[in-house]
Amino acid sequence: MEILSAVIAARQCAAARRHRAVLVLTGERDDTLARARELTVELSADDACWFGERERAPANVRLLAHDSALQLLGAELDLLVFDAWSGFDPDAFGALGGSLRAGGLLLLLAPPLHDWPSYPDPQHARIAVAPYAAGDVSGRFLARLARLLADEMTLLLVENGRLLRTPPQRKTPPRDASQPGSGYATVDQQRAVEALLQVADGHRRRPLVLISDRGRGKSAAFGIAAGRLAAAGRRILLTAPRAEAVKAVFAHAKRVFPGASESLCFMPADELVRQAPAADLLLVDEAAAIALPLLEKLLRRYARIAFASTVHGYEGTGRGFVLRFSQLLDATCHSWKRFALETPVRWAADDPLEALIFRLLALDAEPAEADAFAPGAPASGFSFRRLRRTQLALDEPRLRQLFGLLVQAHYRTRPLDLRHLLDGPNLSVYVLETDAAIAATALVADEGRFDADTARDIWTGVRRPHGHLLPETLAAHQGLQQAPRLRGGRVMRLAVHPALQRRGLGRRLVTSVCRQLQAEGYDYAGTSFGASPPLLDFWHSLGWTAVRLSIRKSAASGSHSALYLQPFTAAGRDLADAARARFQAQFPHQLSDCLRDLDSAIALRMLLGDAARAPHLDAADWQDLQAFAHARRQPEAVLGTLWRCALRACMSGEIARLEPQETLLVMMRIVQKHDWGTCARAAGFSGRKQALHSLRQALGKLIG
Repeated sequence: MEILSAVIAARQCAAARRHRAVLVLTGERDDTLARARELTVELSADDACWFGERERAPANVRLLAHDSALQLLGAELDLLVFDAWSGFDPDAFGALGGSLRAGGLLLLLAPPLHDWPSYPDPQHARIAVAPYAAGDVSGRFLARLARLLADEMTLLLVENGRLLRTPPQRKTPPRDASQPGSGYATVDQQRAVEALLQVADGHRRRPLVLISDRGRGKSAAFGIAAGRLAAAGRRILLTAPRAEAVKAVFAHAKRVFPGASESLCFMPADELVRQAPAADLLLVDEAAAIALPLLEKLLRRYARIAFASTVHGYEGTGRGFVLRFSQLLDATCHSWKRFALETPVRWAADDPLEALIFRLLALDAEPAEADAFAPGAPASGFSFRRLRRTQLALDEPRLRQLFGLLVQAHYRTRPLDLRHLLDGPNLSVYVLETDAAIAATALVADEGRFDADTARDIWTGVRRPHGHLLPETLAAHQGLQQAPRLRGGRVMRLAVHPALQRRGLGRRLVTSVCRQLQAEGYDYAGTSFGASPPLLDFWHSLGWTAVRLSIRKSAASGSHSALYLQPFTAAGRDLADAARARFQAQFPHQLSDCLRDLDSAIALRMLLGDAARAPHLDAADWQDLQAFAHARRQPEAVLGTLWRCALRACMSGEIARLEPQETLLVMMRIVQKHDWGTCARAAGFSGRKQALHSLRQALGKLIG
């Protein structure tokens, strides 16, 4: 009864201040689960959910399994039981925590805090990679979690049936001097709706970006604005990563205008790009979870468009997205507006649970302040070392610097990545740093070293070992059966502090990592990333070899994935040479088939640097080229010769002689075989005649 009374009192105090309460229930497994079931029944919450194993939850409480956490996005709960005995999933914890409304209770079930780090967490299976088993995964993440919970004074803590801590009893609600207008939850939300209406009625090409943490009413603002515009007879399009994610938008729109659903239509982003239906306004919800290239196409197709994104969300996408998307908007729009919703709707601004979730999952981690680095410091002024992750887990400021840097550099970084960072058995963390701050970091995964039988199974597709991207790709897609036998170091993440970019730190870090890997006996280093001209230029400038470009775009990046290698040993060089040869045997033909729509700038960069394998031009070819460039021979009569000449120019680098417009024509018309109309429009010509004239000039330069 003492625990129940303390929980009721804590919830009453939390409700008075529009907070959420937290109870951490630890001890023996069966005892904590039994107490949780009793509390769930006694509290008789209207909206309750149990996250964990099916047989543990009471019969009258909604159960969510580990693969179903996203089902609660947009929902509101009074009680959430998070069973960490079934595995602590950081992504699920972040996602579900935002579903509790003010006065709600989070009940976290776990082993005793001092024993938790050694608990064989079922989530270890997600982190383990061959040859490691789940038992080889460290407990650093759980140790940090337990330490932070032990230091948290705003929660109730029960261990083995004893109430060890209760939160301070403060019932006086905080003052709120500002009051929103009728129909709005906060003043922020009211202003956001006004800004959305201005996008629909104001100047064209003035995008709006709504940003906030979770629970600030972005979806409600979208819905209210959509409802008001629908009531005025306007057509509104809505897109998001999933249709389920916009249920709240439709609900709020219908409250404003019951007939809103007739004027408000949801479409997936890729369909919007293909079909481009007309609309008075396009609303893009949870934009950070949509690939940037897709967002760019939407931005160019729709003159009136607004985006919404979560900044410190469980997805780990917000801050990196805001940085990159801001750059895209600056490059494509004369004017755009960012509006931040600061005031929470479901709970008060000083809610302790929100602060706790941010702290546990490092959702608000930031890189070091720019003034921590000496102005103009050269790359050589930073120390290179491999971090000891046991020390890193105990050094919270350093860990937050590192993770904040990764979040800003890679907008797909999630809370689960923090657990991988601390516990991944095949992961190494390298940094360039000063005594006070981390300037750059590289995360490197140890891959390969399989036996001959396993290598053959990977090559035939019978086995796909988790966490070995490079050897699996080289074997299964490039047909290189020897790849899984070798030892590779994959650069998974590379991040340089925003204040220090373009000073050579990335180059120095990669060079230092390669030197370390070579000394440790690795056969090669490699990396795979979403291809873009700047990234391809970076890895090419380091002397790495491009050996693959994926046929399909990655769902995460919205780009084709490029794979680069840097060999160290004779076996590594043989692998890189074979991979490059196989790539070049197929890639030029793919460019006029399955990769025909590939960005020509990317295609050119993937072809560069292979003069030895460039097609040979015989005397007849040179005569045909002269006839095309100077004697008005039609291009269709010498297509094969033009293709060989173009490939030779690309692979040898001779294409650098051309102007950008001429390069574009050579790539699109000759290499990728687009029709004249498409090529002319891309190059800015009125039609075939001008494009053909420019192409003749380009070939004339190439043949001298």
